[in-house]
Amino acid sequence: MDARSILARLRDGETLREAELFWFAEGLATGEVTDAQAGAFAMAVCARGLGPKGRVQLTAAMRESGRVLTWNLDGPVLDKHSTGGVGDCVSLILAPALAACGAFVPMISGRGLGHTGGTLDKLEAIPGYRTQISVDDLQELVADIGCAIVGASHDLAPADKRLYAVRDVTGTVASIDLITASILSKKLAAGLEALVLDVKLGSGAFMGTHEEALALAQALVDTAQGAGCMTTALITDMSQPTVPAAGNALEVIEVMEVLTSGDLSTPLAKLAQALGGEVLALGGLAADAADGEGRIAEALTSGEAADAFGEMVAALGGPHDFTDRWRDRLPAARVMVDVHPGEAGYIGQIDTRALGEVVVRLGGGRLKQDDKLDLAVGLSDIARLGEQVDSARPLARIHAASEAAARAVAADVRRAFLLTDSPPVLPPLIHERIG
Repeated sequence: MDARSILARLRDGETLREAELFWFAEGLATGEVTDAQAGAFAMAVCARGLGPKGRVQLTAAMRESGRVLTWNLDGPVLDKHSTGGVGDCVSLILAPALAACGAFVPMISGRGLGHTGGTLDKLEAIPGYRTQISVDDLQELVADIGCAIVGASHDLAPADKRLYAVRDVTGTVASIDLITASILSKKLAAGLEALVLDVKLGSGAFMGTHEEALALAQALVDTAQGAGCMTTALITDMSQPTVPAAGNALEVIEVMEVLTSGDLSTPLAKLAQALGGEVLALGGLAADAADGEGRIAEALTSGEAADAFGEMVAALGGPHDFTDRWRDRLPAARVMVDVHPGEAGYIGQIDTRALGEVVVRLGGGRLKQDDKLDLAVGLSDIARLGEQVDSARPLARIHAASEAAARAVAADVRRAFLLTDSPPVLPPLIHERIG
């Protein structure tokens, strides 16, 4: 068995055998499969697909490419995962909120993919925060604090770590087979009892139509349930950024505003409640999803979620006073420029993907696998759907490393917004539940 013959069979539309997928995953983990072959595999899967059976086999193969965790705790091991969007920082709120409710959350997260931000990149905007720790340290941290948001260690789903990085720079992110295997190989390797999935739908999502989002949500739920992990999925809106910001440090600011104020009215807080309610019910910590939502709300308003977040940050090398001094601790861009509309009107439509691409061009996302990010740049004060904008209310504020960099993207920001004469019908925050 060798990579070249496997790639040829996949290219020609043949069904790969389980042993071939396990061999390829092992080759990704050991380095026997090269980056070029990994990229060719990802492109072939995007073009040809693996089918439901092959999707399950690839997920299992990538999970088994490394260590699979077991736990002995006095509460359920729960987690959440999002398929990715712009301004999507729900994980940073939900993990500590779940911990405050009695769950244990080993949240294995990733870096930015394409136009979407990465949870690990956002956390690294916090000075000193370590996203890479050993599996033993992860288990100790979760048992002690209740949550830890980190990257996959070298011995946890190592095949996915290789393939994930290659997908980001080869235009092969939007594949149901690859997304499913990537998400679930890490989650199942973490030894979860229950999982809730946030499948994004809209202009900023990888799945732009309801049919695509539904297909991905069903694939994820079916694959996870088949592997013995209780799972539900919510299809949530990404026709605009989740928070009015896009960029690593700027999104952490939005997270801290909610954690330290207890404001439950924002879309960020509402999504955390809905997703948390689902997984608390699955894990037996709530009578049903509605009861679980109430428990998440209490964790946010009481400050217990903020305390858990602060403990996690300190334990992973960040400032011990971060929850009190976060405004002083986060990096800030050198230049800030407001982008005003050409005329007054209501925000009728947002090209959310375009806003994500602006962040990438500013240096807040990757064009190449080894790009070093500027964690301070991005967009803030992004106008919301239905909001009225004019010379006094800009479309967004650019945070850039230089005046030239800000000028280079200003027109792209302006083009991302479609103005109307009257307020549009707003989309629901949660479109559908799959489970």
